[in-house]
Amino acid sequence: MVTTDWQSDLRARGYRLTPQRQLVLEAVDKLEHSTPDDILAEVRRTAGGVNISTVYRTLELLEELGLVSHAHLGHGAPTYHLADRHDHMHLVCRDCSEVIEAELKVAGPFVDRIRETFGFDTDMKHFAIFGRCGKCTEKRQGAAVREQDEQVRRPSERGGAPS
Repeated sequence: MVTTDWQSDLRARGYRLTPQRQLVLEAVDKLEHSTPDDILAEVRRTAGGVNISTVYRTLELLEELGLVSHAHLGHGAPTYHLADRHDHMHLVCRDCSEVIEAELKVAGPFVDRIRETFGFDTDMKHFAIFGRCGKCTEKRQGAAVREQDEQVRRPSERGGAPS
């Protein structure tokens, strides 16, 4: 999974592709939106001696060099993904925790309005919108319909009329 791009990108900036950097990049690539703890667990599958501070230092350097990017997708640790993937914002389901990548152009009118109103230039790559994914919305709607049906049936099952 290591690419010559990572090696050449690091060399162009005066850095080497060390085994730790390679393992962290491979873990970020494989796991996509992952926390440092997730990355550490993946790295330790092949290099048990790597510790969390090495992962944090490596992620910090790789982000400074533009190879990885992070976003805050909740109250916990940031999540990391490769920066060479298309720029995107994150839609996070509060029910199942699915992370959906949305193209930045979807937020174009919103970004334009913020710029016009406040003179503020947004960095949407670090933006997360919390809500409910399509599957969880359907599941909730289905549960609500079933609950309504049960409420309508309950009085008639007891011999009373619905009120």
